[in-house]
Amino acid sequence: MFDPNADKSPFNELPPVIVALAVIVGGIEIMMQLSSRGLIGGEAGISWRVEAIRSFGFYDSVFEYMRETRTFNWETMGRMITYPFMHFAFTHAAFAVVMILAIGKAVAEVFHTVSVLILVVTCSVIGATAYGLVDDSQYPLIGTYPAVYGLLGAFTWLLWLKASATGESRLKAFRLIGVLAALQLFYRLAFGGGNDWAADLAGFATGFLLSFVLAPDGRARIAGWVETLRRR
Repeated sequence: MFDPNADKSPFNELPPVIVALAVIVGGIEIMMQLSSRGLIGGEAGISWRVEAIRSFGFYDSVFEYMRETRTFNWETMGRMITYPFMHFAFTHAAFAVVMILAIGKAVAEVFHTVSVLILVVTCSVIGATAYGLVDDSQYPLIGTYPAVYGLLGAFTWLLWLKASATGESRLKAFRLIGVLAALQLFYRLAFGGGNDWAADLAGFATGFLLSFVLAPDGRARIAGWVETLRRR
């Protein structure tokens, strides 16, 4: 039977902001893969990943320098929003892209594009801050995962809201983050690693809490809070 939608691109069903984020993350990783094989950038291209991580990754030493000298400029604070686009390897970036497309689609279909961007940027910044407070090593924080966990926080909020409306247990909404946290703990105990878990969990908490105000009915919710405070 003829299907008029057979040639329809699957990307047409994805919100543009999610497609753009996935393309940027994936595109940068593809460039790194090509450069590591000497296909672009020549001999210098082989070290592009190392140089990119060094220039755009977030380090605890940078965070401590910011706090001690109160140097808040692009060179230091800019790393809080550039580190999500750097990854250690292809699998590191590929899994992030898959999660962006899967979780981001559900969130961006409800939230406005601007709200999604605010969510991603804020969760990245808060994630880096949490990492700086917990970590005391020279291990860099890179990867889109704090932002992805922020999207997961917003997705959990949607499930939490749905459970509340249907009378189901709200705890069910936290099953996915519980599974991911358990897997991350197992991986850390089995193979070691840095303190990027702090950035991920901070991203999740930020995404969940921001959803109260970034959701389509956020303004009405804020107005209700203000009115309640005035009555008190």
